[in-house]
Amino acid sequence: MIKRLPEWLRRPVPHKGESGKIESILADSSLNTVCEEAKCPNRAECYSSGTATFMVMGERCSRSCRFCSVQKGNLVPLNRSELDDIIEAVICLNLKHVVITSVTRDDLSDGGSEYLAEMCRRLKDHLPHLTVEMLVPDFLGNFSAIETVVYSGVDVFAHNIEMVPRLYKSLRPEAQYGRSLEILKKARELSTNPIKTGIMVGLGETNEELFDLLRDVAAVGVDIVTIGQYLQPSPNQVKVHRFVTPAEFEIYRAFGSEIGIPQVVAGPYVRSSYRAIEVLNRRNDQSMLVDRRKTC
Repeated sequence: MIKRLPEWLRRPVPHKGESGKIESILADSSLNTVCEEAKCPNRAECYSSGTATFMVMGERCSRSCRFCSVQKGNLVPLNRSELDDIIEAVICLNLKHVVITSVTRDDLSDGGSEYLAEMCRRLKDHLPHLTVEMLVPDFLGNFSAIETVVYSGVDVFAHNIEMVPRLYKSLRPEAQYGRSLEILKKARELSTNPIKTGIMVGLGETNEELFDLLRDVAAVGVDIVTIGQYLQPSPNQVKVHRFVTPAEFEIYRAFGSEIGIPQVVAGPYVRSSYRAIEVLNRRNDQSMLVDRRKTC
């Protein structure tokens, strides 16, 4: 049984309006979104604001994380017409910032990195003013794959560390905490653009474990960290251990800022791509302010 939501996680049903338009466009294109596949609780709000996070390289994942509702197994070859479909959808939705994520494809020799890089390059060719955020898997620690994505021209390189290291074995067995940290570190070494990661809480971690995680991502130079409440997508996924209060999220945000992470976005409904363009714009505004101070 899925736990009853506390008061601060209950929200009114949004007006269909723009949300219905986005759903229709996505349905007509046959594109996958992480919004639908992962049953994101923010999808109605995001659709209503005219945004979506596209999930590419198929709708099935090669891994079996216990918190995720994306389908597993029966992997299919990459569908290259998806590249054109994404461009068409971005134009139709009139997006200024697009988030591209993917299933994990351990069956591909490069993890799909060249496919993601080609998608970024083609988006930029068609829409020069578009900013592109890529939320990538760990590519089994293949640094060459990281370089391929970073050098494609992405404006934000994102890789989610997801949870504290103690929980990896039981909830994310095919991933490695240290490997994810190394990916973020490598991306930082290769790029001056924002490096971003996302964390879920409410899975059984302690506050001190979370603080240690924040220290780790600060040490490798991550610019943007999102922290949100894990919500059980369906009875088939691991249950929520506890609901984290808004006051605790504020403690996490303040701690991350104190140890030097430039931007920490924390709250019950925060997700890695939630209001991504607002987060990027705030980061850029902060960077411009720092640059101006340096010239004074």
